Amino acid sequence: MSRAMLAAPLLVLQGCSSGILDPAGPVAAGNKTVLVNALIIMLGIVVPTILATLAFAWWFRAGNARAKFRPDFTYSGKIELLVWSVPALVIIFLAGLTWTSSHALAPEKPLESRVRPVTVQVIALDWKWLFIYPEQGIATVNRLVVPVGTPINFRITSGTVMNSFFVPQLGSQIYAMSGMDSKLHLQADRPGRYRGLSAHYSGEHFADMTFFVDAVPPAAFQRWAASARGQGPVLDGPTFLRLAEADSLAQPVTFRAVMPRLYDRIVANGGAPVRETAKSGRESKH
Repeated sequence: MSRAMLAAPLLVLQGCSSGILDPAGPVAAGNKTVLVNALIIMLGIVVPTILATLAFAWWFRAGNARAKFRPDFTYSGKIELLVWSVPALVIIFLAGLTWTSSHALAPEKPLESRVRPVTVQVIALDWKWLFIYPEQGIATVNRLVVPVGTPINFRITSGTVMNSFFVPQLGSQIYAMSGMDSKLHLQADRPGRYRGLSAHYSGEHFADMTFFVDAVPPAAFQRWAASARGQGPVLDGPTFLRLAEADSLAQPVTFRAVMPRLYDRIVANGGAPVRETAKSGRESKH
């Protein structure tokens, strides 16, 4: 057996360990529960069907003289009841599970917590992610720092084509669309670095449109925010325009200040790059 064949199961397990099967927050944990419960419900019909197929093939084999051949058989009420009732029950259970989980894990539903949430504005650009912290007055590219145990209220839009914001270990994905202001509430329950990605095809380099989420203790988050305000460039109009128009992947960078209401302008203008959005922070006049 080749080394590649031996390593394949390990690669599969490694992928699961850093994805949706290794949740690091309450929303991701709820998503995992829904996935496992749905799998168990569907196995309730899949496994008996496989076993029945094997049993029928064995019983009606050519060498079994006790098996009765009935070429004129057309209908059995008992068989019809069995064939239709079991799938119907499975669909009912899945529908109930979907209904309750859709309301409990709705992206726009705030997380219950005594800790004050942190707001992060997310802007999908070509092959990069821009994160704005309006309360801290800073911004980052392709790196998201969040405090552990604190709800994160995301506002998500796109400055270009439609994209999808997804951090598998933290929870639900949601689409980032031009002119839309989508809501998503997530939380990290333990420190660590988690991979974020674009889960929707958006062009040539979308597979490399990844970012990292660093979940740190609250005190470390405050220190990081204070340090970020003391160094790095300013995300003003011209800088944003260059960032938005750059058709290339971007390395992580931190901005010590952000043009006022940049996120709202992008949403109002139906995306970016829009020169009126980036003209020194002034609104366009039409």
